[in-house]
Amino acid sequence: MKIVVGLGNPGIKYDGTRHNVGFEVLWELSHRWQSPRPKVKYQGELTEGVVGGEKVLLVWPQTYMNLSGLCVSPLAKFYQVAAEQVLVVCDDLNLKLGHLRLRGSGSAGGQKGLLSILQNMGTNAVPRLRLGVDRPPLGVNAASFVLAKFRQDEREQMDQAVRKAADGVELWLTAGLERAMNAVNVGSSGDAASEAV
Repeated sequence: MKIVVGLGNPGIKYDGTRHNVGFEVLWELSHRWQSPRPKVKYQGELTEGVVGGEKVLLVWPQTYMNLSGLCVSPLAKFYQVAAEQVLVVCDDLNLKLGHLRLRGSGSAGGQKGLLSILQNMGTNAVPRLRLGVDRPPLGVNAASFVLAKFRQDEREQMDQAVRKAADGVELWLTAGLERAMNAVNVGSSGDAASEAV
């Protein structure tokens, strides 16, 4: 079994915000896989799919972003899934809008949901797929920026990025980290390296 975690904040008021793109990727995957309606368990919403003959657990933590590890770590322990078999999908301020970056380990790079997961799991060796949501404009607070919805002119680009991210997740599941990184990270070399933040 593998686990794919989408990060975001629960509640309808956060739908469509920059911080919730991780949730969006998981909804895209659950739709593709025709997964059952999610059930509430371990402070998250969970559903399953089968990809390449292997069971995959989709997890939307319902703890709010900064406490995501309180959902993910107990789940991984219960299902006896190693850290390297847990993929976290999250937003990233250090990547340009719609750009993707997949890594197998590293720092949280300022993403507090990812930080919570790394701390609770006791390792930085947790794969993560980041979706760029851009830097806030000058004078705009980062926290306010990520909790704001995308502008109409950004939405189509983000929808494409969500689909590409879902493709990347499926490639990670079927072909492994290296092949997925080679496909996902093409063209992203010009972005700031989030892992160095």
